[in-house]
Amino acid sequence: MDERLRRWRLVLGGDADGTGCALGGTDAQMDGALAALYNSGGTGESERSGGLGASAPRVARWLGDIRSYFPSTVVQVMQKDAVERLNLTRLLLEPEMLEAVEPDVHMVGTLLSLNRVMPEKARESARALVRKVVSELERRLTQKTKAAVTGALDRSARTHRPKRVADIDWDRTIRANLKNYLPERNTVVPSRLVGYGRRQRAVQREVVLCIDQSGSMAASVVYSSVFGAVLASMRSLKTSLVVFDTAVVDLTDQLHDPVELLFGTQLGGGTDINRAIAYSQGLITRPTDSIFILISDLYEGGVREEMLRRVAQMTAAGVQVIVLLALSDEGAPFYDRDNAAALAAMGVPAFACTPDAFPGLMAAAIERRDIGQWAERELERTAT
Repeated sequence: MDERLRRWRLVLGGDADGTGCALGGTDAQMDGALAALYNSGGTGESERSGGLGASAPRVARWLGDIRSYFPSTVVQVMQKDAVERLNLTRLLLEPEMLEAVEPDVHMVGTLLSLNRVMPEKARESARALVRKVVSELERRLTQKTKAAVTGALDRSARTHRPKRVADIDWDRTIRANLKNYLPERNTVVPSRLVGYGRRQRAVQREVVLCIDQSGSMAASVVYSSVFGAVLASMRSLKTSLVVFDTAVVDLTDQLHDPVELLFGTQLGGGTDINRAIAYSQGLITRPTDSIFILISDLYEGGVREEMLRRVAQMTAAGVQVIVLLALSDEGAPFYDRDNAAALAAMGVPAFACTPDAFPGLMAAAIERRDIGQWAERELERTAT
């Protein structure tokens, strides 16, 4: 069989009439798995037969099949499409189905949205799936985050008046004084010393993560919970985590276990950003040493003018306020452009951030660099 015709037959689906190719063996099984999802008429636009029906065992077998035929990245896309096209949300409450699912951030978000209606027999399987995703994210993100934040804290503690010779950073001192090089003596005359600040055991920064629980922010909630747990493990930071819809829930005491923290969230519902900011203001005790990160699509269901006024109060007090429109790998988010523009006019940056860029963002915030410029450079870097 011509390889190109074979591929077109798998892409187009249907029978052999269109391409003249009949499939057999593994190819026929792959085609059947694809047809069950994409020929099912899930969007109401197709008259072709197929589908997964409403049987949890049948769906579980299908999930097992696609994991055999396709790489995990493709499986995750197909799972997401199945939930959306075929309305399989309720079937995800079956333990047999959960055990067949390829764990990923999107599936965790779907499970969290079902948290309040999940039967007890499905909870153990759901927790196992969520824990697997969280463990992988922690493995991927923890070392990079701690290295970036620790380095930023050390750099922010530099001093130009070191009290001891042992406290002098000779490398930085030499670079800072290269203009004072004397060729005839082959030496640099240090007119300005750069030294290490005394390593502090006390809290150096307060960090408040304030996360919108609306359904569109599911991936952001997952990533934020993992980052919150990582930051909370660092003694130089005092980290708080707040989630909100129309109500506000402080989950700081659960930061030691991000899985339990995620099951304490409730995706969906309305949004009252103003109320969440008001609560978060009460957590900040040292404004000039504080970083407030609001993760939201900015669709405000509360009092918009009050929300903007509170943000202005925080920035005036010295709090570094950052708004992330999404913390995910999903690309450009939907967000309220009017509110984003109003915040930008106040000097508060509002932009989407990928999980891999978040450690760099935290480092820039700790060093009190211009976050708007940092975001522009990051965008340019990822575009090239």
